[in-house]
Amino acid sequence: MTKKLTFDGGWDATVTDEPLDLLPRLRAMSLIVAPYADRVEREKFLADTFGSQDWLWDLPDVFRFDPGSRRLAGVELQVPEEAAPAEDVARLPVSPAVRPGGLRADEVKPFRHEICTVLCRAPGDAVLTCLRDLGVLDEPVEARIGIAPGLALLVQHGAVVGWSLTDPVRYLTTSYRDPDPKPPAAVTRHMFSECLDLITDPEVVDDLVDGEPGAVARLRAADEALRTQAEDPHRAAALRELIAQYVEDYGDG
Repeated sequence: MTKKLTFDGGWDATVTDEPLDLLPRLRAMSLIVAPYADRVEREKFLADTFGSQDWLWDLPDVFRFDPGSRRLAGVELQVPEEAAPAEDVARLPVSPAVRPGGLRADEVKPFRHEICTVLCRAPGDAVLTCLRDLGVLDEPVEARIGIAPGLALLVQHGAVVGWSLTDPVRYLTTSYRDPDPKPPAAVTRHMFSECLDLITDPEVVDDLVDGEPGAVARLRAADEALRTQAEDPHRAAALRELIAQYVEDYGDG
């Protein structure tokens, strides 16, 4: 059983029995699991905690710890912008099962943890798995530590090599608001996959950049469908934010 995790730079944390009880918030291509409700509270949160954080022109994954207890206080993770090919996704291991657990820093000092570069999309986008690189798929995953509802860290040789989010559409939101407590509508699940296709599928993105009419029409149709979606309006708004830059850059063909 994995008891110690190593992050980039040889920084270590011990696995505890206390995962975060905060709901993940999937905001565009960022996943936030933290107690703050706005930008001002976020700045205070960063000032009152230690660990890995973003700086100007630098965007690592954020893991913040309470300086008194050294326990994990919150995370911000970046979803990679490019999805892996289906043949690589098929190599993603399904075991071991997720074991709920928290983290306690071994020492109070800052560190830096690189963002993942590979996005693996399960069928129907039931799970998003983000990996350090494709080399992770060459070896078994030795542990999955569930640090928050739906969110697990992937571990190989004691090192954190990625993370996964189960039922990601459930956690869609805008700004810093909590996700809608109601289950996602079927149309929202469909549109979530459609939006991810538009912004993470390399072939679709290339067609948009090239102004290919079919791809542009598909982008416009998705934006219009989300504008007029009566069910699940908060998640629909979150999906519009997800594709907004693409609509602005490529929506005119």
